[in-house]
Amino acid sequence: MRRSTGSSIVTRWQRLTVPGWYGEGDRVVEICTRTAVWYHSGLPPVPIRWVLIRDPQKRFDPQALLCTDLIQSSLSSVSWFVRRWQVEVTFQEARRHLGMETQRQWAAQAIARTTPGLLALFSLVTLLADRLVCKNRLPLPNEVWYTKPRPTFSDALATVRQHY
Repeated sequence: MRRSTGSSIVTRWQRLTVPGWYGEGDRVVEICTRTAVWYHSGLPPVPIRWVLIRDPQKRFDPQALLCTDLIQSSLSSVSWFVRRWQVEVTFQEARRHLGMETQRQWAAQAIARTTPGLLALFSLVTLLADRLVCKNRLPLPNEVWYTKPRPTFSDALATVRQHY
């Protein structure tokens, strides 16, 4: 509870169960949400829903999420936030292994044409590697200094290149 000039302001937190929390299964968080107006000079005001999230177990710092679709529930906003991780990992892998950010073309149009091709290549390698996994033909190379629980994209790429 926070006190200010004689009046008390109480934040009312609600418990919310978020399914599929970063691959861990269901996770209980506490949220507080309201609607506000976002002003930006030169533009019309935009209503937004803000959602504050905190972890009752204190494993992550409180975070604020914003959503311009006022019809969506707080659970939708939090679920979208959690699912974005899979997209971020995909782009990180594509940058690391396919050089998406190191394209050396002269025109922005060339980059706009190349990037979808690289993402398609990434998807194709992933699908072909999945076929090999289903046939138990994707080996799991272990290095002397550490053990891998699953193959990396580099392992999948090397195996797909060798097999096909």
